[in-house]
Amino acid sequence: MFALPAFAALLFLIPAIPISIWVAFKDVSTMKIPNKAVLALFAAYAVLGLVALPLDVYLWNYLHLVVMLVIGILLNMTGWLGAGDAKFMAAGAPMVAAGDISAMMLMLSACMIIGIILHRLLRLTPLRARYPHWESWTSGNRFPMGLPLAMALTLYLGLAAFGG
Repeated sequence: MFALPAFAALLFLIPAIPISIWVAFKDVSTMKIPNKAVLALFAAYAVLGLVALPLDVYLWNYLHLVVMLVIGILLNMTGWLGAGDAKFMAAGAPMVAAGDISAMMLMLSACMIIGIILHRLLRLTPLRARYPHWESWTSGNRFPMGLPLAMALTLYLGLAAFGG
């Protein structure tokens, strides 16, 4: 069971799916996450959270955004995370219940491993020849973290919504 109510997770999942697909695609193709995607995810929480959560929980969850933004900035300063990744991570953080942080970290870890393997395998397929201009194919040690971040957020909300 998840601490996030299923109704709230379902409401958040509806906009999170297309936004996450957008983020994953843009990050793999350009190694950048559009600010519009980050703002859309933030707006989804700002509007839907008012309906989905008790007011005190809704307001406290903004602290998740602040904490993750600070962590993201620090990771960006050390070169471990891109600025777009940090902003996307922060924008999605209010959708994660405080009681689900351990589960979310496990999901993110799994999605990072799956994302790296998937990205490396896709480079070996005809997809690379079809889209040779995709930035992440030749980015060296850099990895499009938007892919696993989007996967983890969608997985978490899906499991919380449908009783995973």
